[in-house]
Amino acid sequence: MPKQRARGRLFENRIVVWDIEDSRRLFKEGYYGKPLGIPKPKDFEFDAPLILDLMEGYYLAMKKVIEVEDQSGRGITQKKLHEVCESSYTEFAEKFLVYKKLREEGYVVTPGIKFGSDFAVYEHGPGIDHAPYIVQVVSPDSKMTATSMVRSGRLATTVRKQFIIAISDKDEKTIDFLRYDWWRA
Repeated sequence: MPKQRARGRLFENRIVVWDIEDSRRLFKEGYYGKPLGIPKPKDFEFDAPLILDLMEGYYLAMKKVIEVEDQSGRGITQKKLHEVCESSYTEFAEKFLVYKKLREEGYVVTPGIKFGSDFAVYEHGPGIDHAPYIVQVVSPDSKMTATSMVRSGRLATTVRKQFIIAISDKDEKTIDFLRYDWWRA
């Protein structure tokens, strides 16, 4: 028997899964979201709703894992949710292409705002390992200065992560990954 879809309610640019069992399941199955009021959950037995970032909520809705509704409880179509994402993120299509690719490769992808990047990427999951990668998404026509390259490298070195630039072409649906490796001579 297939699992019933979790229900999430859209509040501005976050989706809240109120059902505790659904919240635990989503977190356990892929470290999706963060339990409300629990910054670093130690296990999957929390008793709190799950707060999903809009990007991961959209991904889960595309995968038919969750149904998203508005604040009054009416269902939101995939098209409407896409419009909300487009208005909430700059270059949403490029970023979502990278998010989806990394998730489908088995990585756990979380917002990278605290590292000054688009994504923090884990091999196993928060609380199990530290995110070894921070990812910045750019389009193929983006310009990169030497100063921004040095800034990115210094940031990654400071937080002990590898900095990856994901060049995402939404039209071609391709991604090239460039990884910075810093070493001393």
